[in-house]
Amino acid sequence: MNAGILAAIVVYFVAMLLLGLYFLRSNKTQGMREYFLGGRKMNPYVTAMSAQASDMSGWLLMGLPGAIVIAGMGEVWIGIGLAIGSYVSWLLVAKRLRKHSVVSGNAITMSEFFSNRFHDDKGILRIISAVIILFFFTFYVASGFKSSGVVLSLSIDIGLEIAIIVGAVITILYTLMGGYTAVCWADFFQAILMVICVVVVPIVAIFDMGGFDQLSSALGNVGVDEFTNLLYKGGEPITFLAVISALAWGLGYFGMPHIVVRYMSIRDPEEIKVARRISLVWIVIALSAVAAVAIVGRAYFMSQGVVPGEAWDEEYIFIKLAEAVFVPGLSFVCGIMFAAILAAIMSTVDSQLLVATSSISNDILGKSKKHSYSDKTLGWVSRAIVVGISAVALVIALFGSDNIMGLVSYAWSGFGASFGPVMLLSLFWKRMNLQGAMASMIVGFVFVIAWNLVGLDDTLYALFPGFILSFIVGFAVAKLTPAPSKEVMDEFDAAQVYEEKAE
Repeated sequence: MNAGILAAIVVYFVAMLLLGLYFLRSNKTQGMREYFLGGRKMNPYVTAMSAQASDMSGWLLMGLPGAIVIAGMGEVWIGIGLAIGSYVSWLLVAKRLRKHSVVSGNAITMSEFFSNRFHDDKGILRIISAVIILFFFTFYVASGFKSSGVVLSLSIDIGLEIAIIVGAVITILYTLMGGYTAVCWADFFQAILMVICVVVVPIVAIFDMGGFDQLSSALGNVGVDEFTNLLYKGGEPITFLAVISALAWGLGYFGMPHIVVRYMSIRDPEEIKVARRISLVWIVIALSAVAAVAIVGRAYFMSQGVVPGEAWDEEYIFIKLAEAVFVPGLSFVCGIMFAAILAAIMSTVDSQLLVATSSISNDILGKSKKHSYSDKTLGWVSRAIVVGISAVALVIALFGSDNIMGLVSYAWSGFGASFGPVMLLSLFWKRMNLQGAMASMIVGFVFVIAWNLVGLDDTLYALFPGFILSFIVGFAVAKLTPAPSKEVMDEFDAAQVYEEKAE
């Protein structure tokens, strides 16, 4: 166990817990609206960075670079799709959702917005949404716990099971203490840490190799034909369908619960433009640097006779590269690099826990007609639910198995196909109704599960056909069923002209 690496990780964990404790003692997270949405008082800088940090997870520093190491730069089309999708989502969805969520009963979750938007008095949409959210997020959170365990196990040399438990406990604790505001501020700092580290590691590795000339020479023999060519994947020419399928990852942003809630929390709809620009800059830098990690990392180790995938899992490329260039002389710095991976993982898991919790405590218990709960009571119930969901996810993390890319891909496609089309139709089509929303959600959800169970052609990402089918079904069912009430349509019009009032 390296003392410098251990010290850096301990410092990081303590900082996260202190941040959670600060917001717990600030008395700003007692009510439901504050606990789940920060009272709609988040500034655009924190909102933008938090959205990106909660988006990327361990996929950014482990899953994507691992995929590139295996198949080459043809995998980068996924990153390009995500950058485009993120920007378009900020452009089309963010401002409209911020306004509509206030006008539609001051909704504080995505599920509540859908229910209020269509005056779903029976709460059918809330129940459907809760089932989808709990199903996919439980596995998503489990993958985060497992990812953090892998990082801790490799970096401080402890057993994988113990490492998984330690990472999970730390994440749960500061999520419990601070709620949404603490999570967003933690994500803000973690996003900064992530992007700095992912830029620094490949640059230091290049100089450690002897400069760009040596890198260029090493790239000529990385073990995969056409490795640096965007039009090749795994040594074979990439098909047009494969490119479209990879770009389709960007569609997920329209229906990702833990991301769209950031749009709802910003203090002023007019500040969306600032947040959008910050988000775009961050994601372009981060994804470009991750590609560099994969390219430089494979060349670095291949030049030393080490073959990623044989010596160790390809998804460890960032960890192994940081370790190679910083240990033993700068072990504390290496520990900071490992903390960046934990930041990527934890910034996603904490957001997912809050959203999954809100789907029960706010969207179901809070809307119960049989029982009435105070905001303070629901706040504590929410914390209990965080523990419950985490316990199930922890069991899956300890005894389940899958690679990071696979788990994230499954959940991302599920959310995108289930909620993305409904979100767009809800915000842009006044004629959209309750029946169309129900049909769209169910079709998207069932399609993604069926696609993965049947094991259809993995060249085509399930999100692409699932999103299209869900959109068509939602539109068709809405057209074939009665139009929404005049009250619903008037509310839609009111949201278009809504302006934030100074408090």
